[in-house]
Amino acid sequence: MNIKVSILIPCYNAEKWIAQAINSALNQTYLHKEVIVIDDGSTDSSLEIIKSFGDIIRWETGHNRGGNIARNRLLELSSGEWLQYLDADDYLLPDKIAKQIQFLEANPHTDIIYSPSILEHHIQEEVTQEILPIPQPHDSWILLARWYLPQTGSPLWRKQAIIDVGGWKIDQPCCQEHELYLRLLIAEKRFRYYDKAESVYRQWSEQSVCKKSKPETYRRRLAITDKIEQHLTETKQLNQLRQDAINQARFECARIIWLTDKQWSKKIIGQIRNKNIHFVPSGNCAPEIYRLMYQFFGFDFAEAVATFKRNLVVSQ
Repeated sequence: MNIKVSILIPCYNAEKWIAQAINSALNQTYLHKEVIVIDDGSTDSSLEIIKSFGDIIRWETGHNRGGNIARNRLLELSSGEWLQYLDADDYLLPDKIAKQIQFLEANPHTDIIYSPSILEHHIQEEVTQEILPIPQPHDSWILLARWYLPQTGSPLWRKQAIIDVGGWKIDQPCCQEHELYLRLLIAEKRFRYYDKAESVYRQWSEQSVCKKSKPETYRRRLAITDKIEQHLTETKQLNQLRQDAINQARFECARIIWLTDKQWSKKIIGQIRNKNIHFVPSGNCAPEIYRLMYQFFGFDFAEAVATFKRNLVVSQ
């Protein structure tokens, strides 16, 4: 398939990483590609590094207006039928695009090809990696509710699919790819899972978009969860597996929110109970002893015991 892929890199103050991101795009073994970079008003040396690549890439710069405005401008500049978004502090393995295009040849009726990401942790001088799995079932609604659909650099996106839903939401401060995923699913765009992890998602700062304001991140995540449930209910697609996934996602948020806002956390649990009074959480977020306390004595009791145990460990 002679498909052109546009590799699109928004950059803001990423002088430490931007050269590696651009090189990983240029070094893709898939040849029919272009690389476009938007400098979103960086105040460090990012722009000088971008310029140093000369005319083997296209680039623009301007005032700082935010990541999604930069992504939409990249969308406008792109000439490829398919898009590879790549944040400036992440990078791709050399065969990433080639392998996903090969997968597309066997699955032509596809709008978004998504794969596991490689999470790269930077803690002081130590660097570790782990693959973020995307578990079964590969029901895109369940994966979105459980926050398993991957970070921006993992998918290959059909350009027209993003245009059809209006591009990236410019006033979305966090959960940006998840909000886009939601609109793509509502528009009945076709998601396909490819099992090779070829994109690296680097976590190196507590000032990233998703970490700067954790309450805002959870508000946005829960709003997406509510919209999933609303749409599936209205379209009569809300089966039990999907409802269970939505309730589990809310529960996992409630456990973390409990640490800072107990009333908000209790409200979320009330929302779960309104949907399924017999709901029992599962997974690593709810170990067996916790589940039993939750089931027989309720959320407040289970959290009080969990808090006591945490404080006991800290004091030792």
